[in-house]
Amino acid sequence: MEINKNIESIIGDPKKAINRLAYPTILSMLLMYANNLIDSMWVSGLGSGPLAALGFMSPLYLVIIGFGVGIGAGANSLISRLIGAKQYDESNNAAIHSIVLASIVSILILLIGVFFLRDLLILFGASEVIDFAMDYGMIIFLTSYIILFPAVVSSLFRAEGDIRRSAVPLVVNAILNMVMDPIFIYYFNWGIKGAAIATVLSTLANLLMMLYWYFIKRDTFIKLSLKYYHRKMEIYKEILLVSLPASCEEVIYSIVAICFNYLIFITAGTMEVAIFTVVWRFVSIGFLPCIAIGVSTITVSGIAYGARNYENFKTTINYSTFISFIITLIICAIFFVFAHPISEGFNFINGNPQMIERTAEVLRIMVFYNLFIPFGATAAYVYQGVGSGFKSLALTILRELILSVFFAYLFAFPLKMGIFGVYLGAIIGMILGSFIGFACIKLYERSFKKVCEKIES
Repeated sequence: MEINKNIESIIGDPKKAINRLAYPTILSMLLMYANNLIDSMWVSGLGSGPLAALGFMSPLYLVIIGFGVGIGAGANSLISRLIGAKQYDESNNAAIHSIVLASIVSILILLIGVFFLRDLLILFGASEVIDFAMDYGMIIFLTSYIILFPAVVSSLFRAEGDIRRSAVPLVVNAILNMVMDPIFIYYFNWGIKGAAIATVLSTLANLLMMLYWYFIKRDTFIKLSLKYYHRKMEIYKEILLVSLPASCEEVIYSIVAICFNYLIFITAGTMEVAIFTVVWRFVSIGFLPCIAIGVSTITVSGIAYGARNYENFKTTINYSTFISFIITLIICAIFFVFAHPISEGFNFINGNPQMIERTAEVLRIMVFYNLFIPFGATAAYVYQGVGSGFKSLALTILRELILSVFFAYLFAFPLKMGIFGVYLGAIIGMILGSFIGFACIKLYERSFKKVCEKIES
């Protein structure tokens, strides 16, 4: 296979490679999450019940996305290492294996939704708004293939350094959803069902664009052709070693959101859950630099690892962490300073002064939840890049589920701090877990240096 400019750009200077991959991804992801914010904003006009239902359903929606992101991370990691080792035909084979895995997983998700969605939503505390949650959730689960698949295909573009084609469909997705939301929710009077339909149709447009480049235009470095497909259980194993932990990480994030929803519901009621649903959207935006730079780090660290290039590997870790932290700091500062006008603008449909004030208060608290995530996130993504997915998962479980949720419970109930304790405990747990993760990846960096020195000698 002939190396193109995209491949050349990601096997050279790690800083330039990360910049080239990350910044367009941040922009496209901001639009994608703005898309989710628009969903919440328009649904908020239907009342606190539908908005809370969206909050209860959001973790399950993120689980579906998470499986796509997980399989994509596994494919990205393996393909990047194969490109670093100059095994180009095998990278095509790995890409097709990831498509097969995504198809199997989407069928399983559909079946789970059909038979167990209502039970899951009730288990997560959505019994008071179960009809609204089912209206939204069943549409999402029935179209799980459309929701999951773009994340996998997008990762293939990132693995070959083609950031434009991984980002542009996300922008189209976001714009279409913003346009269709008010039409389907209010003009057609479909309510919360309209929000789900808009999400599915805009995501379908995203998917069709990417499939056009692979199967009609056919000018990509990675080829999705059956002539390259040779079934190898070893390839499935390599992808799953990263994708299973990465998917589980997304599930962990969703479980954390569910736990927070439950703790908030117990301590402050449905209205606070609705408020937290809004705030969590902005928390997610604050996390976007870590995600965008992190998925770039999977590619760049994977190539450095495959080529046994210690200096590039070290630079990738340090530069990714630094850039993620600076951008996260800026976003958090903006949210803190402009919390009230942001909350007021978000709630302009229902115009509830109590919700506006409380949303601003919670947003100012929760910006500190994001501040030090870059240190832990970089560690997780680098572990995925080198194929050590379960180490990444272990750090995520420690940071998100064990420390954050444990401290949230500890401060809220045993220490009797109530709803403020939920938020404060989550922040403290996140900070501790992030620095533990960063310490681990720096130790791994030292061990990789010794491996490279042995090869050179």
